[in-house]
Amino acid sequence: MKVLGLSGSMRKEGNTAVLINVILERCQGAGIVTEFVSLAGKKIHPCLGCEKCKEKKCCVIENDDWANIINKVLDCDVLVIGSPTYYYDVCGHLKNFIDRTYSLYHDHKLAGRKGVAVAVQAHKGASRTIQTLEGFLSTHEFSSLGSVEGNGYHEGEVLADKEAIENARKIGDKIVRLINPHHK
Repeated sequence: MKVLGLSGSMRKEGNTAVLINVILERCQGAGIVTEFVSLAGKKIHPCLGCEKCKEKKCCVIENDDWANIINKVLDCDVLVIGSPTYYYDVCGHLKNFIDRTYSLYHDHKLAGRKGVAVAVQAHKGASRTIQTLEGFLSTHEFSSLGSVEGNGYHEGEVLADKEAIENARKIGDKIVRLINPHHK
């Protein structure tokens, strides 16, 4: 079993990454294989709406980092996906990534996994970001393991949000119980 953390933030070690990694650390502590991927510095082109994916069974755009990252998603059992809140929703870079998964929708290639949605806001809007992430997970037939909303703007500020940190730990523990029910 593998847990993948995917941060859509353009800040590689920003608050979204911090919150996702709190979840992953709980899993690692129980001996579960985890991986963290940041979209920061990655090139993710938007979906072209060309519909060629229906025929090719995968996205036909080849000159960016999307394929490498989606292969990691296809290889995981639990996806912890997170975004900072930009204008009450996910950031554009992550939205490009999500839109490209349309190419996998037709054959239900992501179905059967578990998912967690993570959102960080400076002041407000995280609930809408969570809705978008949960919509992505639901559309691809992930089973939801919950969500975490955090507050923070500057790098590391989310660590002061004790409720978010505790919720992230609880989600991590939930994943551990799911994957390794005999872990104490």
